[in-house]
Formats: sequence, C-alpha cells, structure tokens
Amino acid sequence: MSAIKLFIITALSLTLWTCGDNPNGKKNIFSIGTDAKNNTIALGETIKLSVQNPKNKTIKSISYKLDAKPIDENFNTKDMPLGKHTITAIVAYDETTEEASTTLTILNNAAPKIYSYKIVNEYPHDITSYTQGLEFYNGILYESTGQYGESKLRKIDYKTGEVLKNVNLGTQFFGEGLTIMNDKIYQLTWKENIGFIYDTETLEKTGSFNYGKSKEGWGLGNDGKVIYKTDGTNNIWKLNSETLAEEDHIQIYTNTGKIDGLNELEFINGKIYANIYQRNGVLIINPENGAVEGVIDFSPLQKLVKQHPELDVLNGIAYNPDTKTIFVTGKDWDKMFEVEVFVK
Repeated sequence: MSAIKLFIITALSLTLWTCGDNPNGKKNIFSIGTDAKNNTIALGETIKLSVQNPKNKTIKSISYKLDAKPIDENFNTKDMPLGKHTITAIVAYDETTEEASTTLTILNNAAPKIYSYKIVNEYPHDITSYTQGLEFYNGILYESTGQYGESKLRKIDYKTGEVLKNVNLGTQFFGEGLTIMNDKIYQLTWKENIGFIYDTETLEKTGSFNYGKSKEGWGLGNDGKVIYKTDGTNNIWKLNSETLAEEDHIQIYTNTGKIDGLNELEFINGKIYANIYQRNGVLIINPENGAVEGVIDFSPLQKLVKQHPELDVLNGIAYNPDTKTIFVTGKDWDKMFEVEVFVK
C-alpha cells in the first residue's frame, strides 16, 4: 500500500447546505448557488456565486462575504487557506434584507510528494517512555511522555540515553506534546485542559495556561514567533507566544480531503512536520494554508525496535540544528533513529 493510501483520508461527501431559518422563525426565501461540484474547489480555482430566487422577489442588491470578508460573485481562491469556509449572501429586497449561507471546501491543488529516508544513526531510548513530545534545545534533547501515573518531562543526553533531569507530572495528568522557546518549555496535558511552563535549565514549573477552542492537548511546535498546537482533529491552532491565547488556526487538507488525528509537531525549515495518531508516518505541511505537501512513511522503523506487548506506534519527531538531521522514535520504543529525508 502506498504512503498516500496509508496516510491520506479520503474526503467525505461534501454537500451544499443553506441556512434554512431566519431569527424570526421564517424559512429563507433565498439560497446560494455555486458552479463548484459539491461546493468543493481546488486552491487557485475561481468559483462563481449566484442567488437562487424561487419566489421571484425584486432584488435591489446582493453582496457576498467569505468568513465575514467581502468577496465578489466571481471569487478566486489563490491565496486562501484550505478547508471549510462559510459564504454568506446578503440580499436586499422589499425594504428588508435576508442572509443565506453555504459551505465551501477548498482542497489543495496538488497531491503530496512522497518522501523516503536514510538512517544515519541509532541511539538508545527508554523502552518505558510513552513518547508524546520530542525537541532539541541548545544541544539537549527534551522529552515529554504520557499515561496517567507515568507522565514526565525529561532532559536527555541523546547519544547515551542518559536522563539528565526528570520531573514527574501529578497522577491526575496525562502528559502530551512539548515545545521550547525563549528558554521556556511548554508542555500539554491531554484532557485536563491545562498546559505547564517550565524553566529549561532546572525544569522548575513557572506557570500554566488553559486551552481555548481546542478541547484537548496533543502536540506542540513553534517557529520562533508562533506556537502551534494540535488537538487530535485536522486543526492546527496558532497560539500567541506571550499570552498563549489561541488566535487563529489552519485546517490540514490534501488534494482529496482533510487529515484528522494530527499529533506531535516539529517546525523544520519553514514547514510543519506532524505525526498522525495511529500511523507510522509524518506529514509535511505548509503553515500558511494548511496544505499537505509531503508524506514520509516511517513504518519500517517499528520492525527495527524490540517487539514487546506495550510497543506502540511512532510518535516523536525532533530536528537537531547542530546535525541538521531529524530524530524520530515511538511510544515504548527502545531506540531513537537519526534520519535524513529526501523526495523519492
């Protein structure tokens, strides 16, 4: 089975819908029509909008908005983020106005490239670590692990696997992803709706933060300015690095549909690398529009680690700026792999 078949979820049937009721309880007179099949269009294509007027009302004016921003009736999607968007038509007639809405889905205009990899080195990894987050900072590897009663934050000598410092989370917390920026470690918990902030040197907890619209904590990454967060859906949330408020999000789509289960993140050379839950692969994502531009199939690595009852899937990806290579491991794996990736 190809990497695309392994990691790309076929788009669900996307159908046109309109707002059927006004606030006063009456049915809408108008609805929006488009020239896009199933209201789905590829990035860069133009969509033509129209208003259906079955009662032949005398219309004075029509204006359109996409996600509350004004657009023309012929709208090009070239610079739009991918995913689902709301188109609204404001129709003026008979001294009143009415709004009708429909959903437009924008897909990527190209299939993801297939990447392969070469193993550069293998290093020891704690076989009891249910890896959730992995990141290098100033030459040190930091790891966050999960499971209730077993979750921890660690500083590790990646070459030997020696734990340089360890902090256990409370038994009520299930540890998730981490990222590091400006000498601060940010660590998520799963369903507890709270993240923790630590000092990178001492691992002393210095603060905490709550989630916004995202309901769970899965993975974290950063580009030096913005913190990116996953919640197990196809959304990647953008957090303000000062307030940690969720200010925006991108939706992750291929040329065929959305990708759910986004997990551990790493920002590498301007792209987001994302593990997919229950898949031994990584997506390469454009952070501007959410397009999946590449897929790396790491599934053969799981056969190279010790096979045991608790062995779980690949999770954990970290870029080492010193070696300019990528490090990957998995949940309860006894090895960590240093790899170079390249287009097939």
